[in-house]
Amino acid sequence: MSIPRSRNFVTALLVVGAVAFGMVLAGGLEMTAPGITAPELSLSATQAATASPLRNLPSFADLAEAVEPAIVSIQAATIARTPGGRRQPQQFDPFDFFFRDRRGPQPPGEEEEGGEGGPGEFRSDAGGSGFVISSDGLVITNYHVIEGASSVRVHLGDRDYTATIRGTDPATDIALLKIDAGRGLRFLELGDSDGVRVGDWVMAIGNPLNLDKTVTTGVISAKGRSLGINDISFENFIQTDAAINFGNSGGPLVNMQGEVVGIATAINWGAENIGFAVPVNTLKEILPQLREKGKVSRGYLGIEIGNLDYESAQAFGLDKPEGALVGRVEDGTPAADAGIRHGDIILAVDGRPVKTTRDLITYVSAKGPDATVTLEVLRDGKRLQKDVKLRERPGGEQAAEERPQERDSRIDWLALEYQDLSGPLRQTHGIPEEVDGVWVTEVGPTSPLYEEGVRAGNVIAEVNGQEVKSVADFERVIEGARSGAFLRLYVLRIAPRGGRVQPFFAVVRVP
Repeated sequence: MSIPRSRNFVTALLVVGAVAFGMVLAGGLEMTAPGITAPELSLSATQAATASPLRNLPSFADLAEAVEPAIVSIQAATIARTPGGRRQPQQFDPFDFFFRDRRGPQPPGEEEEGGEGGPGEFRSDAGGSGFVISSDGLVITNYHVIEGASSVRVHLGDRDYTATIRGTDPATDIALLKIDAGRGLRFLELGDSDGVRVGDWVMAIGNPLNLDKTVTTGVISAKGRSLGINDISFENFIQTDAAINFGNSGGPLVNMQGEVVGIATAINWGAENIGFAVPVNTLKEILPQLREKGKVSRGYLGIEIGNLDYESAQAFGLDKPEGALVGRVEDGTPAADAGIRHGDIILAVDGRPVKTTRDLITYVSAKGPDATVTLEVLRDGKRLQKDVKLRERPGGEQAAEERPQERDSRIDWLALEYQDLSGPLRQTHGIPEEVDGVWVTEVGPTSPLYEEGVRAGNVIAEVNGQEVKSVADFERVIEGARSGAFLRLYVLRIAPRGGRVQPFFAVVRVP
């Protein structure tokens, strides 16, 4: 009797062992994810989802709930009178509400015939978003949302408030408003936009198309974008794929801690979910002046500058493409008084390295008028120290701007046609008398200068720092360069109206 029992016991052990081995093998082959039991078909979809690891993904609901009470919508109204007392008929465009025409009001709707507007007057409305930054009612929005407004109203929660404009800065497209709510308000803290990284999660919240407090999420797509829509010297946009639409302008871009890292400002009309925000550190730099003076005063050098690329750096004798290349020095400016010249490379300011134009612009602007800064300049291979006493930046100028006889050439590799500047040529094209150089008549598609932005109608004024006042000068310098050497051409663009000169450097290498 004991033998059959033993056999049964052994058989049972073998069965148990086989089952255990099968489970281990299945787990090793990932037939069933470790630690997860496949949901039974009898479960509801909700029950199955609850049992899934997806339940551990973060939700933005708490963040949205915390931020929402500090978000406002803004309506800016402009009352204007048309010449002759009547305005021209105009087709209504619903998007006009969200984008005020900077050349003047472009109102939808019918002409006002009476009431507060009066005969010959009409009203233009613009809308946008904003956010509260202090419990006593300071509100941030974009300057373009309230530009030229006769009155501004802020909608917060379930109430409307009349707002006063405390300060504006068109250069950065920022405006500071103030409302009196009679109570302490929920506000947003300002974060650190320099600390955010490409790929970080962000939330945009605002009032697109009058859809109150709409939340969208995404990531930081890029940093340091320049679009040329405001003052290019101060553009340093954050790019995000969090959806930004008409009416989001002035609303916050917040990080996962609920801190503002950007101010929604612009969208790319031809793309989907490519939006741009002013970095919050830009706001933090100018906020004290907006509070105290209502405007921003900036230090001013009076130069146009550009960044270096690898080949340009080599042409100027630098190991790395760092520094700010001076393209132009305005007459009578602090930089001109200090002896700064076009072709100089600014390597440092007050001992701080200048790796890009942004470093110089930000530092000089923050110093303010009447301050003195020391520039370390590279000129003809030598390092110089130049002390510059700053002045206040004029309204329409930049503290240091980022740029924006005909015959066949004897220099075949340039694929360029050019001629001397003549009197009739100057008169026809509005070329100022003080401009000397070689007039470019055609740039071939194979020319290395084409990729450098040189075009017909430009004037080549210098090559490697040597003035070229004639075709003979130009060809002598070019033909005298050794094989493999870099050539730095100082090129002038002449505006067709007004004769404004825009200089830039084109760098090519002799074959």
